[in-house]
Amino acid sequence: MEMSNLIVMLLLLGMMATYIPVFMCLFFTSFLSFLFFTDLPTLLLVQTLLRSLDKFALVVVLFFILCGNIMTAGSIVEKLIKVANALVSWLPGGLGMAGVLACGLFGAISGSTVATVVALGGFMIPALLDNGYEEKFTLGLMTTSPNLGVIIPPSIGMILYSMISNVSLEGLFLTGFLPGALIMAGVCVYTYFFYRKKTEITRMPVPTFMEVLAVLREGFWSLMLIVIIFGGIFSGAFTANEAAVVACVYAFIVELFIHKSMKLSDVKRITVNSAVTSATLLIIVAGATCFGRYLTLESIPGQITEAVLSSIRSPVVFLLAMNILLLGVGMFMDIISATLILGPVFLPMLSAFGIDPLHFGLILTVNLAIGYCTPPMGVSLYITGSIANRDIIYISKAVMPFLIIQLAVLMIITYLPNVVLWLPKVMGFIP
Repeated sequence: MEMSNLIVMLLLLGMMATYIPVFMCLFFTSFLSFLFFTDLPTLLLVQTLLRSLDKFALVVVLFFILCGNIMTAGSIVEKLIKVANALVSWLPGGLGMAGVLACGLFGAISGSTVATVVALGGFMIPALLDNGYEEKFTLGLMTTSPNLGVIIPPSIGMILYSMISNVSLEGLFLTGFLPGALIMAGVCVYTYFFYRKKTEITRMPVPTFMEVLAVLREGFWSLMLIVIIFGGIFSGAFTANEAAVVACVYAFIVELFIHKSMKLSDVKRITVNSAVTSATLLIIVAGATCFGRYLTLESIPGQITEAVLSSIRSPVVFLLAMNILLLGVGMFMDIISATLILGPVFLPMLSAFGIDPLHFGLILTVNLAIGYCTPPMGVSLYITGSIANRDIIYISKAVMPFLIIQLAVLMIITYLPNVVLWLPKVMGFIP
């Protein structure tokens, strides 16, 4: 690697190691790189910045953020939790199982890990503790289970990967269902055996058929939101972009006129909050795209590809190296920045090892999702710590058993690609 490129990488890593916001790190590094290490005018950087935001694919991200905020402000989340409770809360450790199932249901609408932690953590953590569940188990469960928000579609990370790789977004969404189901099943089994013989834990009575029916009737409109999103996308009724808009309109109608848990005066506040969150995301997208432009102009992805191909021959070793690298990156970088920066670097290598871009997109997403729960920069650790008033060291120890489950699922999807690619193949998204 040339000295100039090494300086640029060290500059970026050095700034990220401080308290400088990620988007500022990317912008500063990009500007200084263009100014000192290229002969190109900085106006090109400004053009890249503007064009990075002029992408129709970003619309789906913005509207799913709005949809998640509507759910959090209204009662859809509460009704999803009630449905999950009715299904499993009568089993040993049932309330813990309900927590992970609720995360899966919420993630199937919001597409965000952070939104899932905030929406469900504040409700489920006190409920689990009040019912006698151990604090470490509770915090570990409700810190890691929200990772389902970016693994189960619609996933913001998958949307951004689809944007930079040009793979089918619908096909990529289909790869996320099985890993999400495996993680939920693994956590439920672990919870069952952990609390099977602990009689001191409060266990709900087995609900009658009529009670289950009443809960499902109450949660019907909330569950229909999931049906509308996936049914509409995979039936061809509308695209993923249109699904996000339809989901927002539906959620507003349900909360305003059916659940009546929201007032018209709340609409402006929710929309403005969503706009602020979206702006935060878009400015990271712009910074990452500018930095990616410098990498492309300097042919850095090509140089890395040549170096990797000269030292690694086996797809098994390549995938193992990618997992280790991505897990390390996830400890320091959020999924948005990491996807936009590393995606273009790794994509050129895939064909040499016979790896499907859809398969790699899933591996990338799951690795970076795990990063939400790994120190020192795991956002979920800090959110749960603030809810429970615990330090990051305590939370980091609490998440270990659940991270082992997610790492096991990661190994399955890494080395058994047909397990996750068969559904996109059946649906016609892979020739």
